[in-house]
Amino acid sequence: MFASEWYKLRTVRSTMTIIGTVAVFMLLCVLWSWYVAEYWDGLSAARRATAKAAPAEQPLAVSLPVCAVVLGALTLTSEYSCGMNRTSLAAMPRRLTLFSAKASVTAATMLAAALVSLAVGSAAGKAIVGERPVPAFQGAVADVAAHLLWLGVTTAAITLVTFGLGAALRSTAGTITIGMAVLIVLPGLAQLLPSPWDDRIWSAMPGNLSNQIAGAPGSSTDHGVLSPALAVALLVAYVAVALAAGAVSFARRDA
Repeated sequence: MFASEWYKLRTVRSTMTIIGTVAVFMLLCVLWSWYVAEYWDGLSAARRATAKAAPAEQPLAVSLPVCAVVLGALTLTSEYSCGMNRTSLAAMPRRLTLFSAKASVTAATMLAAALVSLAVGSAAGKAIVGERPVPAFQGAVADVAAHLLWLGVTTAAITLVTFGLGAALRSTAGTITIGMAVLIVLPGLAQLLPSPWDDRIWSAMPGNLSNQIAGAPGSSTDHGVLSPALAVALLVAYVAVALAAGAVSFARRDA
């Protein structure tokens, strides 16, 4: 079952396009690190004392959730649009088993792509910047590893959320639109609310949970106000609710 779902997923053009997009942004991490190194070398000692730069993995941190939304949405909704779901159900009539296999393979694919690209992008950035004391490139290895791990896990979780949403809506456009709104539009709108609700609601958005789970240092404005345990619980709740809604729809509605 898992092997057949993996075969279907990896032979679809959209999946390869998404993986290719992740690879492009991994290369952008390298280019960003090279730019930071060149820029740092051109600064005076006084300006270096206050200079700031985003970490090497920043291009991936921005793009991975978007790729997760698209992959999670397309995996199942594309089968509804072309009728492949009826063939899948004829071969495997146990709907919840089929739903679980699809969700697992999709999330595992996105998790692997995220972790590999993040590890390569971060390691390359560290090597390029070298001994230059750029703050964002000089974190402790354990802290950086935890941050990258949770960024990858959050990416996989967003994939599962949009997968479940796609199963419930059965619309590629609708699923991607809602997913992008939650990732991009709602956090911006939350910042327009009066304090303290602006930070509280912004912090609860799925795309903003990874730094809070990893316990990234910084102010609440930069990383959020949730404790790591609460951020993990909220991430699990998002996944559970979306998958439950998708599973009920997949099991009970006509193909």
